[in-house]
Amino acid sequence: MASLRTVEDQSPEVVARALEDFLADYPTALVLEEGRMIFDMRSARYSIQQDRGRCTLHLWSEEHNMVRRITGSALRKDTLRLASMRFGQSKPQMLEFVSRPDRRTPTERDTTRREYVARLERVLQRQFPDWKCDAFRSAMDLEKSFGPAYARGMLMRGQDAWAVVGVNAEESQSTIDGILTVGILWLQHCRDHAGGKRLFRGLRVVLPKGTSLTTLSRMGWLRPDAAQWELYELDEGTEALEECDLADTGNLATRLIHATDQRRMIERFATAIEQALSLVPETMRDRVELRPRSSTEMALLLHGLEFARIRHGASANSFDRTTEITFGNSAQETPLEPDTEPMLRDFVQRLFERRYAAGSQKDPLFRMAPEAWLESSLRANIGSLTDGQSSLSQFDPEHVYAQVPAFQAGDRGMLDLLTVTRDGRLAVLELKANEDMHFALQGLDYWLRVRWHHTQTIDASSGLGALQQHGYFPTLRLSALPPRLYLVAPSLRIHPVTETVLRYLKPEVEWALLGLNEKWREGVKVITRLRASSFGR
Repeated sequence: MASLRTVEDQSPEVVARALEDFLADYPTALVLEEGRMIFDMRSARYSIQQDRGRCTLHLWSEEHNMVRRITGSALRKDTLRLASMRFGQSKPQMLEFVSRPDRRTPTERDTTRREYVARLERVLQRQFPDWKCDAFRSAMDLEKSFGPAYARGMLMRGQDAWAVVGVNAEESQSTIDGILTVGILWLQHCRDHAGGKRLFRGLRVVLPKGTSLTTLSRMGWLRPDAAQWELYELDEGTEALEECDLADTGNLATRLIHATDQRRMIERFATAIEQALSLVPETMRDRVELRPRSSTEMALLLHGLEFARIRHGASANSFDRTTEITFGNSAQETPLEPDTEPMLRDFVQRLFERRYAAGSQKDPLFRMAPEAWLESSLRANIGSLTDGQSSLSQFDPEHVYAQVPAFQAGDRGMLDLLTVTRDGRLAVLELKANEDMHFALQGLDYWLRVRWHHTQTIDASSGLGALQQHGYFPTLRLSALPPRLYLVAPSLRIHPVTETVLRYLKPEVEWALLGLNEKWREGVKVITRLRASSFGR
């Protein structure tokens, strides 16, 4: 604790800036108290207030609520350490915001993965006694995009062979869901290096028990003429291996939240919006984007980054409606009150000075939420993606929906952009600002959800499909054809494996890969286009 600065040296503003910058770089940080994880910042929120000269940190989530007085802070590499005091106690405790969600030591991770490779070989040999396990390993190979979390190997019988990939139950769900991308690449690698000696029939994927929903829905849309696809779940305790039925694509019966009327919402929240905007420098107010979050909540954003919220709700002691205005980016949320207004005004001033198109790449607030910035830019100018295309293929700028909520088996997914072409064809846009090897299959996830809603029975009384019944595209006649999938990213940030994965998608998934200019924040331009038809499908 001696290395931490004292509260006399650090105001609430200084602590707020430290947390603000740290969470901008590490939005998935964990909060530890004396080494024990108490909050996951992916779902938790925080506020910092000055109370009689003291710096007070409030952390809360659906499961926990915590208030601590902060007496000092220090940044050590990828960990922000806060000296905190429980109220009524004199002995300080350590709060740590750590950037690495996986708190296992490297030795623990390596041991788990080695043990899993041995277990996987043993299970496969028992399940397929006529086949020989060969070359199973989990070593990292960055050149081929193979990470150490995935066990890779082959099953061989004479000249016949299968590529196999598996992942253990100790890995995160996002790692588990990424296995199909790795599996496709492993299958392609095995075929490319077979030297004509072996014929790889296809890919066998092994997942922990109860984790296959996402992979199952994706695998159903891979080309059967390109390979055979098999999916298994492994109970690591009993070592029972059970094959999944690819015809059962899981619970795609998602539901949509009804679209909100933005114009009416702005009118309804007009007074509160004016109050919130009073903290924004007058010359910068035209940069603020207003976006309804629900029928009772409005968000204020700067280049896609939400920095303030307005909520209407019932008063705790009466049936009167109250309005609450809070400020903060990411997980931060501080109510606008007379004693917090100076600190919040300073926060907004710094945000607008640091987050602008020609800002510094070294600034955390500039770098924060790049996909949200790209989405905001495209939402305001969606036509830039189809300039020069035929008139019927151009996007309709009057009908662009951002972050359309969908729910699949209790797991909330968000579509980046949903729009329509002039000929009434739905268009799903998956956006990435940085390299992501799972780009193609994440886009497929969203395409599947929109397609499912689009194919639902039209209501006989209204003549509208499921999307239009929920307020989307209310005045248009939508084409009965499946949606098109557009993958949009800066050209130099498209992961090299994306094209390989796209080639394995069924022809029914009509996709286009659009590469943007590197300085897209200053104006979006498409510099490369690649379509499914380019591969002669």
